[in-house]
Amino acid sequence: MVDAKVIVIEPSDSQARSLEALLRFLDLEPLRVHDLAELGRAPHSGTHDLLAVIIGAEAIAAEGPQLVRELRKLDPPLPVIYLSSDGLPKIAETSGDLAWFHLELPVKQRRLSAVLNQAQNMRNGHPTQPGAHHFRPSGNSRAMRIVHRLIEQVAPFDTNVLILGESGTGKEMVARHVHELSGRAGHPFVPVNCGAIPADLLESELFGHEKGAFTGALSTRLGRFEFAEGGTLFLDEIGDMSLQMQVKLLRVLQERSFERVGSNRTIRCNVRIIAATHRDLDVAISAGRFREDLYYRLNVFPVQMPPLRDRLEDLPILIEHLVHRLGQGAGHRIRLDKEAMNCLARNRWPGNVRELANLLERLAILFPEQPIGAADLPERYRVAGASNWFGSGVQIVPPPESVTEAALCTPATEAEEPLDARDVDEILGAAEGAMKSGGIDLKDHLSSIEIGLIRRALEEADGTVAGAARLLRIRRTTLVEKLRKYRLSA
Repeated sequence: MVDAKVIVIEPSDSQARSLEALLRFLDLEPLRVHDLAELGRAPHSGTHDLLAVIIGAEAIAAEGPQLVRELRKLDPPLPVIYLSSDGLPKIAETSGDLAWFHLELPVKQRRLSAVLNQAQNMRNGHPTQPGAHHFRPSGNSRAMRIVHRLIEQVAPFDTNVLILGESGTGKEMVARHVHELSGRAGHPFVPVNCGAIPADLLESELFGHEKGAFTGALSTRLGRFEFAEGGTLFLDEIGDMSLQMQVKLLRVLQERSFERVGSNRTIRCNVRIIAATHRDLDVAISAGRFREDLYYRLNVFPVQMPPLRDRLEDLPILIEHLVHRLGQGAGHRIRLDKEAMNCLARNRWPGNVRELANLLERLAILFPEQPIGAADLPERYRVAGASNWFGSGVQIVPPPESVTEAALCTPATEAEEPLDARDVDEILGAAEGAMKSGGIDLKDHLSSIEIGLIRRALEEADGTVAGAARLLRIRRTTLVEKLRKYRLSA
């Protein structure tokens, strides 16, 4: 990277000076511009010696779309390194062929150097590095910002990573993003589904075999460890691996060497291990189905992927990203109206992001280039009474469940009066009127009562969760779960 140049677009003088000092320390030449107009006047004829563009959050906030258009005029487009404390901007999701890298503030020399190495890999045109945002999990919720930060922190190191989460949450996407942000990005990423391969074949699949090692071994075959040499081996569904294979994998992790099936020749390996599972490995260890020593070898740096129902505020971004991907693959674009979006926001999504992607693909086939309303959704997704949150900034409320007996049916003692009984009477009176005029949604109705009582209890307890739980005759942990479910704050 010696003598390469880096464009710095940063309005803050102090931040720009700090970046310039770090770049010079790394033997790079900074070219600072203050805004879009200055970028337009900068000479672009020598793009062969430009490595990347570093852009501050203020510049994107002020002139984001214009900056993106100007950067896309460069031939070839330069990698974009975005400075912020909370992940990439939304414009990165729809900026075409621009590759975005996130650099967390305050800037550390080690992280800056790693990101610039990734940018260099991109500029060299390696086919395994199509862009650092290509596999970045979509979402700007607090839970996903934590995931993004963990990915960016661990990527520059060769540390083993264990990704936990329900099926369909995007664990392989996280693994691929860790790989493409690492120094191994120019080398193979090799996934293996340990649950899909029979136990007696998994050893050969991972370590390879020699000709004649077993019946049907007609020739020597390389294993996944050898295919992944220098890169990353992703062991998906590690919780389904047999105990016998767990012992052999543990030895490889300890000694960084293995033998093919049917051979006594030791092969050294240089592979980063990322594992994932939807199972609770602590329970599996207690049941004797998973080795505790292997767990501690893999669980050096855990990353927990949240289920979609816990980050429904990401639904518009996810849908936009998935629809964009569908448009690139099949050529069909779909448009969901507000009513359809409201219905989707009220579902629990047991299949998580994978279920959402499958639904959108189905809709793209049924309604290509057409607006889609709530009536066009499959019946299971048409939730009555969906609140109008889309585009209004209102937090999404998950589908309600029936109110607990502890909250509604436990009689109050003399020391503690019932909570705002008049409000409850008003709700019941309104419900009786609605029943006469066509009926009500029972779940929504019970949910409204529960939310009202919880809010009243929190007011009476001056915002303390423990005090509110006592007033409601429920456990504190139960109330915490309800606050999380209804997106209420104490």
